[in-house]
Amino acid sequence: MTTAKDIMHTGAHWIPAHETLDRAAQMMRDHKVGALPVSANGEQDRMVGIITDRDIVIGCVAEGHDPSKVTAGELCEGTPRWIESSADVEAVLEEMQSHRIRRLPVVEDKKLIGMISEADLALHLTDEQVAGWAEMVYARG
Repeated sequence: MTTAKDIMHTGAHWIPAHETLDRAAQMMRDHKVGALPVSANGEQDRMVGIITDRDIVIGCVAEGHDPSKVTAGELCEGTPRWIESSADVEAVLEEMQSHRIRRLPVVEDKKLIGMISEADLALHLTDEQVAGWAEMVYARG
């Protein structure tokens, strides 16, 4: 059985909710990622959301806000989603499809150990699995 841990990429990094969006953008650049899980202030084990590069552009910059004054916590919305490292690929696809998300943090013993992105799915799944996932996630809702 292929698990979330088998298809994730390692090296996911947290950003505290109190950090500003310009710092989040710098971290994304430095780590070559497009998303960062946001932790409750001072609690790296408690995720309060995920922030993406698109969130910064659309939710802050395009709205005329200063990314050096808006925090990651202010931009997070919704209930954070994640998956256990031992979950099988079908559970990963179901979680991402049902919540229409493109990135999914992977946890083990309540600790962030990686992230699954669209690129990871494309690398590790069959064409049929990727097509089904894309249809569900990108369908107009």
